[in-house]
Amino acid sequence: MKAMIFAAGLGTRLAPLTDTCPKALIEVGGKPMLRRVIERLRDAGVTGIVVNVHHHAGMIKEYLAGNDFGVPVSVSDESDLLLDTGGGVVKAAPMLAGDEPVMLYNADIFTDFQIAEMLESHMASGADATLLVDERDTSRYLLFDEAEMMRGWKNLSTGEVRSPFSPETLTACRPLAFGGIHIINPSVIGRLTAYQPEGKFSITPFYIAECGTLRIRAYTPSVPYRWVDIGRPASLQHARELAAME
Repeated sequence: MKAMIFAAGLGTRLAPLTDTCPKALIEVGGKPMLRRVIERLRDAGVTGIVVNVHHHAGMIKEYLAGNDFGVPVSVSDESDLLLDTGGGVVKAAPMLAGDEPVMLYNADIFTDFQIAEMLESHMASGADATLLVDERDTSRYLLFDEAEMMRGWKNLSTGEVRSPFSPETLTACRPLAFGGIHIINPSVIGRLTAYQPEGKFSITPFYIAECGTLRIRAYTPSVPYRWVDIGRPASLQHARELAAME
């Protein structure tokens, strides 16, 4: 399996920390988050990693060049334009090419679920994409049916619903929060490129638009696990407290 780490974000909610340091290099438990993610992916058997960069791109490139992580790491440079998740994958597509699944992983997610189990679940299910999800409080949910297939999206704050399926189908769906980690097959990268060949766009609208034709499956770890988005000062502190107990 290959992997792409999204490390290009501005991290505005963590300012002033991110005024002088990219969010991906903020330390949790004495390690930059980027190192934590790379080591997790390496230990799970990932054979090649692409890291996208934009905010403080030079700092991340210098950090990657100055360290041996035990796995090949390449850079997809978005210095000219921050491309978001969908656009980032399209730009990095040549580096992700092959016949293996690709794990997409946000650099700001502190977690300890078993990556190998998620990959095994993805391969066994025959899904085109597998998304880490759980019953977590948020304002925007992905909707999954009894077979764990994605059927749409809902914003609780506004009541907006997006889906290619009928309201009757969605009534029986379960709302689950996306965890910022997903596995996609190589064919999905081709579909992304056809969906929007260039420029900035999020992958979520793609999933919503294509969930009627792609098998986009929910995955929730089988055992309790830690999950923290470090993108806010309070959650960063929480992650650091958890890391101190390691």
